[in-house]
This record gives sequence, C-alpha cells and structure tokens, in this order.
Amino acid sequence: MALTFLSSLFGKKKKEEAATPVEEPIEVEELEETVENREENEQINQLMERINEIENDLPRIKISIDTIKKQIQELRDDIDRLDKTIKDVMMLYEVISQEINPFKEQMGQENPLSNEIQELRKELENLKMELAQVKNDIKVLAGYGVDIDSIIYEVLAEV
Repeated sequence: MALTFLSSLFGKKKKEEAATPVEEPIEVEELEETVENREENEQINQLMERINEIENDLPRIKISIDTIKKQIQELRDDIDRLDKTIKDVMMLYEVISQEINPFKEQMGQENPLSNEIQELRKELENLKMELAQVKNDIKVLAGYGVDIDSIIYEVLAEV
C-alpha cells in the first residue's frame, strides 16, 4: 500500500525524465543527479521493505498482546483465589491459636468472637451433663419396671 504510493511519486519523475530527449552530452551535474536518484531509490526501496516487514509483524504482535492480556487476567484470578484462601487460613489460625495460646484469658477479653465460643462451649458441656443425668434416670426407672414409653409419649404430647 505504502510502496505503491511512494513508487508512484518517484515513477512520475522517471517518466518525465524519460520523456525528455537527451540531446546534450552528459554533464557532471547530470551524473551527480542520476547517482543521487539511484541512492534515493535504494533508500526508498529499503524503507519500503522495512515497512512491509513491520506490516507483516503487526498481526503477530497483536496476537501476542492479546495472549499476554489473557495471562494477566488469569494471574489476577489466581491472586484473588489465593487472597481468599489466605484469609480463610488466617481465620482458622486465629481460632486454633486461641485454643492453644497460654494467654487465652487475656485474648478472650479482647476478642468478642472468642467470648461467644467460650460461652457456647460452656452451654454444650452443661447440655452433655444434663443428657447424661437423663440417661441415668431412665436406666434407674427401667430397673424398677416403669413403662418408659408411656412417659416419653406424655412428655412429647406436652411439648
């Protein structure tokens, strides 16, 4: 595209030169002009070759840029996933470190989440003890020959 434009510009000069008949003997100035024209043509040809090389390289460069953009997006996604994983691990670490930490009592006062966990643990222990007592009571009642099924049905009916 660019080659045809430049060659058309210089092609007109060649046609004009060819149209003028050479009647006078060749002078030094004319020889210098001819040499200069040849050098210019060689430079133009070299430039045109380089432009064509660049035009051929552009699609490959565009594909490379698109590929790099995709890879960057994939890296961003990986970093986001790693960030979430690290946050999860840090939360788990905090819970575990509060379990093992000798300064647990001091930290418990500072962290409301650990206070709630401690309260839930106490309630769970209390429920376990009550359940064990109910089991023992049922065993004792069963030993005396009490109809446990009827008692269970009555309790469920009240609830």
